Amino acid sequence: MHQQFKAISISHHTAPIDVRERVALEEQGCKNLLLQAREVLDIAEMLVLSTCNRTEIYYTSAEDRSEDIIKLIGIQKGLDANMYKQYFQSFTDHQVAVRRLFEVSLGIHSQVVGDLQITSQAKHAYQWAADVNMAGPFVHRLMHAIFFANKRVVQETAFRDGAASVSYATVELLEDLTTALIQPKVLVVGLGEIGTDVCKNLAENKHFEVTLCNRTHIKAEELATELNFKVLPFSQVEEKMRQYDVIISSVAKQDPFITQAMIKSWDILSYKFFVDLAVPRSIESTIEEIPGVVLYNIDEIQSRANEALQKRIIAIAHVQEIITEALKDFSDWSREMAVSPTINKLKNALEQIRQEELARHLKGLTPAETERIEQITKGIMQKIIKLPVLQLKAACKRGEAETLIDVLNDLFNLEAQSERELYK
Repeated sequence: MHQQFKAISISHHTAPIDVRERVALEEQGCKNLLLQAREVLDIAEMLVLSTCNRTEIYYTSAEDRSEDIIKLIGIQKGLDANMYKQYFQSFTDHQVAVRRLFEVSLGIHSQVVGDLQITSQAKHAYQWAADVNMAGPFVHRLMHAIFFANKRVVQETAFRDGAASVSYATVELLEDLTTALIQPKVLVVGLGEIGTDVCKNLAENKHFEVTLCNRTHIKAEELATELNFKVLPFSQVEEKMRQYDVIISSVAKQDPFITQAMIKSWDILSYKFFVDLAVPRSIESTIEEIPGVVLYNIDEIQSRANEALQKRIIAIAHVQEIITEALKDFSDWSREMAVSPTINKLKNALEQIRQEELARHLKGLTPAETERIEQITKGIMQKIIKLPVLQLKAACKRGEAETLIDVLNDLFNLEAQSERELYK
């Protein structure tokens, strides 16, 4: 069964955000789906990877259970599964599904190519599967192969270099600008999509003390609670703005929200950094005429992101080479797993012969003599079995193990041996 790996996926490539968010699963929802798949569908191993951009399920089964899994998601989310199955892709070929998990976990299919978060999210999916005993030998080995490949990607390629999205690039810029400051104070004004994304990325960096400000105060409060940030009432923004080292504005407004007149009276002893992420611009470009004021606009941030993204795209070919190498090693292991039952049967058959012969000849020997003969016969058995095992593993790599398995079964009557073990 470990060779029958399959996957289903709904992502930003196949579905709009309003559809993706309806089927997205939190941690407990992922664990519930894992348990239901085991109980209802008799699936032994499974991963559920659910993020804001994708929900993907990887599972072992001799049959295609895509529709059944989608129905389970529908039941859990209170949705009509028939309305959503059109947005799902199905991957029923074993090799395709394995490679898919590699590529998704490393960030090749992410909305931002090389996304740093996706590997961490894959680790969470693996941990949740392990928590409910839905990660067996196949999934354990596969995920560790992926994590090792990820380490190689980080060390050997430019796939994770730089910040390839505007929100990441903004935080990266702030890190560069504020290296000399101890816990710089950052004010984010405007919590639209881009402002919210910047806040979420800021939350991963404990270097900053972040305050949120938004026209709709309750939105600022909810996000601040989620991310453990402070809140500034919108009515106080002009009065309090001078207290911050960095001001990020994404206020949607036809005219600039932050003007030169608003800040010309500030007593700036070092530098004040302004980042304008809005289109049209929400900060007057003339504020840079004030000594100590430094302004970055969306075009400059986007340029940083585009440069990093281009490097990542170029690095994809190298990442695919690493994946191909990892897949070869993983495939060799999978083939060896296929012959492990035969190896175990052979060991059991030889051990039974050894035990039967010892039972006939050990009577009347001293404990020391018995122990010595035990050691000798075990050593002989290990040497006898070594060559067939090596030959089996070599045949696995050549894809020729089936013939040798048949020969060993006939020589040692292993199927009969297996039945005897069953009825002991």
